[in-house]
Amino acid sequence: MLVSRLGAVFRRANAQNITSQLKGIPRASVGSDFFSTSRLASSGSSGGYLFSRSCSIYGFGNLRKSLLGPSPRKMSNSATAISSINSEATCSGLKLLVTKGPLAQKQVGVWLFGCAAWVFSLVILGGVTRLTRSGLSMTDWKFTGTLPPFSEDEWLLEFRKYQQSPEYKRVNKGMTLQDFKFIYWMEYAHRMWGRALGVVFAVPFAYFLMKRYITYQLGARLSALFGLGAAQGLIGWWMVKSGLKEPESEYTQPRVSPYRLATHLTSAFVIYCGTLWTALSVVMPEPPTESLNWVNGASRIRKLALPISVLVGFTAVSGAFVAGNDAGHAYNTFPKMGDSWIPDDVFSMTPLYRNFFENTSTVQLNHRILATTTLISVASFWWAARKIDIHPAIRSLIGSTMGMASLQVILGISTLLSYVPVPLASGHQAGALSLMTIMIVLMHTLRKPSPAILKSLSSLPKSKG
Repeated sequence: MLVSRLGAVFRRANAQNITSQLKGIPRASVGSDFFSTSRLASSGSSGGYLFSRSCSIYGFGNLRKSLLGPSPRKMSNSATAISSINSEATCSGLKLLVTKGPLAQKQVGVWLFGCAAWVFSLVILGGVTRLTRSGLSMTDWKFTGTLPPFSEDEWLLEFRKYQQSPEYKRVNKGMTLQDFKFIYWMEYAHRMWGRALGVVFAVPFAYFLMKRYITYQLGARLSALFGLGAAQGLIGWWMVKSGLKEPESEYTQPRVSPYRLATHLTSAFVIYCGTLWTALSVVMPEPPTESLNWVNGASRIRKLALPISVLVGFTAVSGAFVAGNDAGHAYNTFPKMGDSWIPDDVFSMTPLYRNFFENTSTVQLNHRILATTTLISVASFWWAARKIDIHPAIRSLIGSTMGMASLQVILGISTLLSYVPVPLASGHQAGALSLMTIMIVLMHTLRKPSPAILKSLSSLPKSKG
């Protein structure tokens, strides 16, 4: 939904820009330097390619004008000015993250977007694994992974291992072998899907390095992401091990440490956001610009969007502590928590900080407060942006943020009131990641243009309306 909506905005912007220019430019000038792909391809300058790619992706059209556009004289002047921008950008030698031209850029971009989508699906699968209480079904771990059980004897061996775990003794005692197979396959799929991601990332990465498509800057960034991804497997096992220990109290259900669960999920968020940001940087090296007014408007929006992005991140991480403490199964009422707004035991633990991470009442209250604050902040942000002159793509992203934040709150409340059913809870987790996705795309779109683009924009003639 988000990708198709943004794609439509970019295509519409590009179409309107070309249509309005063709209406005002004589036939002889249609083959000018600005529209000549052969000139752009033969320039050999990364700067010229950068600017032409930015034009094709974002559509530097003046969407504030009608489809008929301004007068032919104004459009002729505008075409000349934009052609001058292209010339100056070409001379400035702007750097890209991918070398070897547009085909290499497309290949690397598609690969990175595919990896980001893979991470997204892996996070959702991990959430389903936790919600179905399948995460503790495999009581050992190997970095390279193992083949699943095939024979009946192999299944019985794995089942006997699980029967020695605290979860079986206190929660699933009497479970049949068939029931065990379901939770085992869930955990096995989650682990192997993560290992498959490592192959999908490493093999094309090595190929692109061999072909010299990737610059040093991009190579260093991707190496860091790969290292974090490898460490994620170790973090996952570190988390699972905490749930294989006997709980301190005989009345406590075995579960993984909320601290380790939050670390595992936060690490996944970092990998996803880093991969998505890098993919966007590869295919969209410059933010959408056309005039200094839009650049200045984007600068004002950026100052508002940054703290909201941080707030969205904190809210998502607080959700990990809700999951780690099974806090969603308590206080299944809204807006009050039971019969009161604030439970009496929110500060019952010592030392005080433990309440914010281990106390079920406090953890849920914190998540409610953060989610409500996020929605109010996003709504205020959307309202403030209405009066700022910005690129249509940015305005569309802000509207998407508002819509996704509202949907996420609805999903969260519905999950709570329904006693955390797996489909709704999974949708709520997917909503959190979707909201983070929109914020990442928005922040990337709000980047400050390169000095060459800013210098060229300053040479554009100011229109008098």
